[in-house]
Amino acid sequence: MQREKFSSRLGFLLISAGCAIGLGNVWRFPYVTGQYGGAAFVLIYLFFLLILGLPIMVTEFSVGRASQKSAALSFDVLEPKGTKWHLHKYFAMFGNYLLMMFYTTIGGWMFIYFVKMLRGDFEGLNKDQVQGAFQQITQSPGIMTIAMIFVVVLCFGICSFGLQKGVEKVTKVMMVSLFVIMILLAIRSITLPGAQEGLRFYLYPDFGKLAENGISNTIFAAMGQAFFTLSLGIGSIAIFGSYIGKERSLAGEAINVTLLDTGVALVAGLIIFPACFAFGVSPDSGPNLIFITLPNVFNSMAGGRIWGSFFFVFMSFAALSTIIAVFENIISYALDLWNWSRKKAVLVNIVIVIVFSLPCVLGFNLLSGIQPMGPGSNIMDIEDFIVSNNLLPLGSLVYLLFCVSKYGWGWKNFLTEANTGKGMKFPKWIRFYVTFILPLIVLAIFVQGYLAKFFPNLFG
Repeated sequence: MQREKFSSRLGFLLISAGCAIGLGNVWRFPYVTGQYGGAAFVLIYLFFLLILGLPIMVTEFSVGRASQKSAALSFDVLEPKGTKWHLHKYFAMFGNYLLMMFYTTIGGWMFIYFVKMLRGDFEGLNKDQVQGAFQQITQSPGIMTIAMIFVVVLCFGICSFGLQKGVEKVTKVMMVSLFVIMILLAIRSITLPGAQEGLRFYLYPDFGKLAENGISNTIFAAMGQAFFTLSLGIGSIAIFGSYIGKERSLAGEAINVTLLDTGVALVAGLIIFPACFAFGVSPDSGPNLIFITLPNVFNSMAGGRIWGSFFFVFMSFAALSTIIAVFENIISYALDLWNWSRKKAVLVNIVIVIVFSLPCVLGFNLLSGIQPMGPGSNIMDIEDFIVSNNLLPLGSLVYLLFCVSKYGWGWKNFLTEANTGKGMKFPKWIRFYVTFILPLIVLAIFVQGYLAKFFPNLFG
């Protein structure tokens, strides 16, 4: 069966960026930036993105393009005879399913909030009432289940039309719309009375703030954000490498995808910080920022209902672009491993993903007694921890070692594949760093994730 290709380079770049551009760019990046001193943190983050995220992305793209397979078979095709690299496919498949077990719930929240914002449900509510509205949603298993099923069926429905007619066509429209909506929101936010304080905090480096938080803490936070923002390690980026031709070298393409991903994160900060400072609201962490803090900001803003609706359309697109990309990866496993038709892969996986997503939905209400990571935690927390703190760093390590080790695919094969085509080349002189130093950095991020989770007092 002939492998389908992207109809255009723009399609490849936007879909790869769409996979990387997720909610971490929007709710994690601004909060972490706020916590670790604004602009000074952003500079350190960009540095780590360059030395950490980019090389690993090139390895994933290379494995995908050279094998012309998803993670289900890419290592089988490229590994030396008798080696066991192909076992990674089980971790990659598990990682993709597990990511969707909680991401579909968050995607559902975005749609619920878009509808509520459009209807004006938040108008006239005070801060406590806005918080109550979010708690009311999480306490309603019926509404959350319907929203989750809607997201799963919608995204698999798009994938059912194939790579070009479904995934590429819809993602192009969504990503271009996302960029336009973000720019409009950023302009509105920057022009609010009192927004200058937020801009100063976000864009003017205050290196004194780094010392307040501890230099090592800030560096680890920047490394972690640079690493997690690109969704590396579970093959969800490699799949798009398998759909592109050999016309262009992969380092240049990885840079373009990273620039798009980073651009969205930076513009998200331009939306959130000026607006929060203008209305005297502290940028909070995680779900609170999106579902409690920002509705309060939109309530205070002239035309807030319209701007809030725009914001949640953009948030929905950020979530859906990732879900569609990962669903495409899940479908490709079934196509590669069992030669299923796309239609069969879609129908079977709709059922599997809905069933697998239910524990996360019910973890906020009917199963809220299950607190796997201590008091106050829920099922989503353990699912997120397994993906973010385990499968992504360890999976990235597998891709990295596979491409540099003589016991794997090997440096020579990797470099040849990465540098085939026009455009920027992956430099040969970087070999020592990629082979010996970068794996240690990834391991350090993995270990630090555990220390920060289970021994938070070590980090002040």
